[in-house]
Amino acid sequence: LGGAVTLWSAGSGPDRVGLTVSSLVVALGEPSHVIGLLDPDADLTESLRDTGRAVVQVLAWSDRALGEAFAGTAPAPGGPFRMADFEDTPWGPRLVTAGTWAGVELVDEREVGWSAEVTCRVAHLEVADDPASGALGHRRGRWLPLVHRGHPLGSDA
Repeated sequence: LGGAVTLWSAGSGPDRVGLTVSSLVVALGEPSHVIGLLDPDADLTESLRDTGRAVVQVLAWSDRALGEAFAGTAPAPGGPFRMADFEDTPWGPRLVTAGTWAGVELVDEREVGWSAEVTCRVAHLEVADDPASGALGHRRGRWLPLVHRGHPLGSDA
């Protein structure tokens, strides 16, 4: 199964951490929640546990290299946060170009297989004018531009 690729980030200053995540679900409601499957040993998961907060941002097709770097599958000299501009928020670092993002707060965690299933309450949400425009997808180990109305999204798709 494929899905949109998100970047989860937490911490601040030299303690910023991030992880590329495509295994997640948004549960609408009052309040809404994001449920994600994270690597239980990842620095991001540890920071989320410690601070109780993170930023979940939807990556664009043009962010493929950034997605690879935060997934740990491509080199990032100086670290992946040096590959793009980020701004600090109360929930953690936000990719400046991410039009759709949420500030989330950890509500619950449990072990599911080899993953940590985290349930986070959406405390803040910003949605781009066209939230699917240019979205980065992941399926069967490959990046792909998500399709809307039969047309690939993204300027270089």
